[in-house]
Amino acid sequence: MTDSENSKGQPDLLPAALFGLCPHCGQKTLFRSVTAFSDKCRACGLDYEKYNVGDGPAAFLTLIVGGLVLALALIVELSYQPPMWLHAILWFPLTIAAVVGSLRVSKAILLILEHRNQAREGSIDHGSEQ
Repeated sequence: MTDSENSKGQPDLLPAALFGLCPHCGQKTLFRSVTAFSDKCRACGLDYEKYNVGDGPAAFLTLIVGGLVLALALIVELSYQPPMWLHAILWFPLTIAAVVGSLRVSKAILLILEHRNQAREGSIDHGSEQ
């Protein structure tokens, strides 16, 4: 068994999320575009559409990345006082890259964990009503 595989032969969580690996077979088939999942794995046929990841992480990641970029921009402004055009050139692309990159990884982590834990939509058992 290699260091990058767990006991079931599936890839570890972080490498799988970073490289878009299928949680079942480990092939690079998780994403069809930057942040959109494929419909299913082209190698093993695992249906990705049955997992409900959604865009929940997007709001949190935007706020977290925005706060970090704001703090960095303030530190740079107070330390070096660069012109405003340099701030725009520096922070705008960095913010977009950080949000998209972290969104891709966080969505992959959620899908992989949902697959590993066999999470399904919950239901209420009404059989014990009086």
